[in-house]
Amino acid sequence: MASPRVVIIGAGIVGANLADELTARGWDRITVLDQGPLPLTGGSTSHAPGLVFQTNSSKTMTELASYTVEKFVSLDVDGQWCFRQLGGLEVATTEERLADLHRKQGWATSWGVEGRVISPEECAKIHPLLDADRILGGLHVETDGLAKASRIVVALARRAESRGAVFQGNTKVIGIEHKNSKVTGVATSAGVIPADIVVSCGGFWGPELGQLVGMDTPLLPLAHQYAKTDQIPELAGRNSELNEAGFPILRHQDQDLYFREHVDRLGIGSYAHRPMPVDLRDLPGGDIDDNAMPSMLTFTEEDFAPAWAECQKLLPCLETAKIDNGFNGIFSFTPDGGPLIGESPEVAGFWIAEAVWVTHSAGVARSVAQLLVDGRSEIELHGCDVHRFEEFQRDPGYVSETSQQNFVEIYDVLHPLQPKESPRNLRVSPFHARQVELGAFFLEGAGWERPHWYEANASLLDELPTEWQEPERDSWSAMFHSPIAAAEAWRTRTAVALYDMTPLKRLEVSGPGALALLERLTSGKMDKSVGAVTYTLALDSAGGVKSDLTVARLSQDTFQIGANGNLDLDYFQREAPKDGSVAVRDITGGTCCIGLWGPLARDLVEVLSDDDFSNEGFKYFRAKKVRISGVPVTAMRLSYVGELGWELYTTADNGQRLWDVLWAEGRQHGIIAGGRAAFNSLRMEKGYRSWGTDMTTEHNPYEAGVGFAVRPQKGEFVGRDALEGISADTVERRLSCLTIDDGRSVVLGSEPVFVDGEPVGYVTSAAFGHTVRAPIAYAWLPASAGVGSRVEIQYFDRRIPATVVAEPLVDPEMKKIRA
Repeated sequence: MASPRVVIIGAGIVGANLADELTARGWDRITVLDQGPLPLTGGSTSHAPGLVFQTNSSKTMTELASYTVEKFVSLDVDGQWCFRQLGGLEVATTEERLADLHRKQGWATSWGVEGRVISPEECAKIHPLLDADRILGGLHVETDGLAKASRIVVALARRAESRGAVFQGNTKVIGIEHKNSKVTGVATSAGVIPADIVVSCGGFWGPELGQLVGMDTPLLPLAHQYAKTDQIPELAGRNSELNEAGFPILRHQDQDLYFREHVDRLGIGSYAHRPMPVDLRDLPGGDIDDNAMPSMLTFTEEDFAPAWAECQKLLPCLETAKIDNGFNGIFSFTPDGGPLIGESPEVAGFWIAEAVWVTHSAGVARSVAQLLVDGRSEIELHGCDVHRFEEFQRDPGYVSETSQQNFVEIYDVLHPLQPKESPRNLRVSPFHARQVELGAFFLEGAGWERPHWYEANASLLDELPTEWQEPERDSWSAMFHSPIAAAEAWRTRTAVALYDMTPLKRLEVSGPGALALLERLTSGKMDKSVGAVTYTLALDSAGGVKSDLTVARLSQDTFQIGANGNLDLDYFQREAPKDGSVAVRDITGGTCCIGLWGPLARDLVEVLSDDDFSNEGFKYFRAKKVRISGVPVTAMRLSYVGELGWELYTTADNGQRLWDVLWAEGRQHGIIAGGRAAFNSLRMEKGYRSWGTDMTTEHNPYEAGVGFAVRPQKGEFVGRDALEGISADTVERRLSCLTIDDGRSVVLGSEPVFVDGEPVGYVTSAAFGHTVRAPIAYAWLPASAGVGSRVEIQYFDRRIPATVVAEPLVDPEMKKIRA
């Protein structure tokens, strides 16, 4: 059977890598097009400085970079190197940066990359141009290095061509042909090329290419300064034209700078200037050569002047040097800094792989090839999927503002909870006015304003029993935190609390084919009585956890799904039959939800409703339509904090009224509003997983501790066959619950975990457990590290002892939640 006809648009480092990866998998009908001449086509690849630093706070991005290094090291062009593993050195000139380098070294260890934080003297020894007196230390990763992007493209193109791929330059794409919502070809300046699959790898031209099929590509082209010095005497005679560089690639992130050698000169990249958005219509035309191409704009010396002064402080050899030449090079930035990978929702077969830098190029290309050939990527991609963005986040104004902010913050030390400063108040629940009145401290997620705690509860700290008071935190874990969270957790466990659950994605799946669709796409039994609520999983073909879902059957053909985000909406809409038998709608914006939880929740709600809220009349994991003080509500007896209560759903227009009637009656029961800080602590004490943090497609349900949600006996569903023979007893790793031995050290996630001095896993979620009076962490560990095992968590530059404990920590018999 012949392989599909694939047209790749863009012959830069992503397109060339993808052609190589696809042909390596036996697909031989590959055409790579570019509007520029080959091999230097005029895109970002043509001028990319090529510094590859692998370590990232994201496991996915680190793994994509590590594969890129592994692949590029193996390439050459006629004996000339494509990747020099010179090592990477990131230096600190402030205590804050030095601490961050320790944190970054922890990420590297968590994700399988070796790195060391070294002294100023060691930094100067491996990079003698540094002034050791200016720095406090550095992070050295020996496997980082320098990619010769233009040469790599040649090596990859040659290899792909030897397997049947065709590269065609000077060919402009002017349209995407499609029939019955399926790609059929690519219209070019030289005619139409038939295609079954089209992949846009056009870089900063990606938005224009996406619009050919009406697909939003939320990226912003921004100019970034790069300069070369004249000859540096200290470098004269050290490097040849062939080897080009000998010192580690260097980053001075306190001043938004990076450095690499060009034989006897230094190249300097700067992010220390104003964002410079680029209008593609303004790009220069003309012939393309090494010094003139559309992606290289005129160097603006005035923007570089402050950065140049900082360069001379760090590297004394530059005090007598001059800038010989420079340019403002165009790169792609996105609202959250991640790449954009995915298929058009309207035109099947049209894919994009955009906003990908040299650092991650081979990793992204391999993942896209795996998606096309195998149907799944072995590296988790939810943070790269273009469909992760909500509709408002694809607006050009939003893309522009947030992408420019990412440019500004690219080297900043950012806290895991760091909220956007702007744009804010884009999405607010119907309870927002009441939350403001209560002094809510808001963080932002997917555009939603989400209360983290309420200043109105500060007075409760005076009443808080001694055993509920949390210990003082270090400055890092105390950031974006308040001890008020302890009071909110206390009231939730002992009285009753309102939690705003509105930001959680809600989908409605309805129609005569709804049941069959859900049976096929989820791991649980969906054919239950009306009113049943089921916690279930969406799995991928390899049995990885694609999402966890709460499905309520509201009528024979109508289901409401509590989902994790826009990726779930995209998945269900794609998988729904095209015959109109199923409708999949996002109902989040038109509805709202209050979590009413605590031992007094029933006492409160029974006064306000004529409906039966007794344990016998309204059992756990059931849903029914009720009225609460006249407000029509869909009530579901669920609890993600481990206390008696309900999720109460109503339409947005009724939301504030529902809040007000619950609040008024609740005053005599000690009601409070609770924020996300308390919620996260309570849900971890109960052992509830957070998809995307605790588990992803990299993990199967039995490893993640959610094997109870898998019902293989129900019949066929996606991922069922892949789980055959696997059980909680056979897995080699587990998501394990840890408590920290000193009772006070709170970690925040992504820290490495050690057993007998060796790194064996990493932390996912972490919080202070107010009920159990100890810090909690969940971590991926070998299955051999069972309950009672002693481990250590690396937190910045120290190791914190912890113990693997049985879970859940609170109410393992489920007596409270089923009361």
